[in-house]
Amino acid sequence: MFKDFVTDIFFDLDHTLWDFEKNSALTFEHIFLTHDIRVSLDSFLAVYIPINLEYWKLYREAKVTKEELRYQRLRKAFDNVGTPITDASIHQLADAYIDNLSNFDHLFPGTLEILGYLKPKYRLHIITNGFEEIQEKKMKGSNIHHFFEVIVNSEMAGVKKPHPKIFDLALDLAQVAPKSALMVGDSLEADILGAQNAGLHTLHFNSHNDPKHDVCPTIQALDEIKNFL
Repeated sequence: MFKDFVTDIFFDLDHTLWDFEKNSALTFEHIFLTHDIRVSLDSFLAVYIPINLEYWKLYREAKVTKEELRYQRLRKAFDNVGTPITDASIHQLADAYIDNLSNFDHLFPGTLEILGYLKPKYRLHIITNGFEEIQEKKMKGSNIHHFFEVIVNSEMAGVKKPHPKIFDLALDLAQVAPKSALMVGDSLEADILGAQNAGLHTLHFNSHNDPKHDVCPTIQALDEIKNFL
């Protein structure tokens, strides 16, 4: 479908290639143990995951700062599970979470295989809203960094997906026209609609089991990319 005109493929990182939820759970398991936080991990994650997604949406919309995101997602999660914790401990955990998150390297099934399949045929790049200080570590730790030529994050762009400026920057750095570029990502709002507004073709990796839509083609597993390229 795209192979006749696409030369460059831009991937989102978290929730698309790098298995954020799995690595995040392992990080919390580790830091709760090392900081003697006595809370059920399953109960904590059940409330934390939707809160984290809510705060990332607010962060994309510039309604909270990075520091507010890091603090509030933990404060609200602990409050919701009824576990008393001081602000000082919240800040310690927030720092420990960032310090340890990139130590885990689980990828979505088929990530290495699909990148290896695409690399000889296309130029591959990353556009991510993740924090600059850990995104490179994630890619190097999971052995996928070498697949990508241009890596753009929201802090270097000064805006976050879905703002068109971050896509424009990535296109400029890759020296490719939007009509020859494909964006693959998990977020319908940030990745798909954002990329479409910047003129890119899009392919939605539905890792969150979002409702069906007609915005663009959808895949449920990464190896389905072969059906389009």
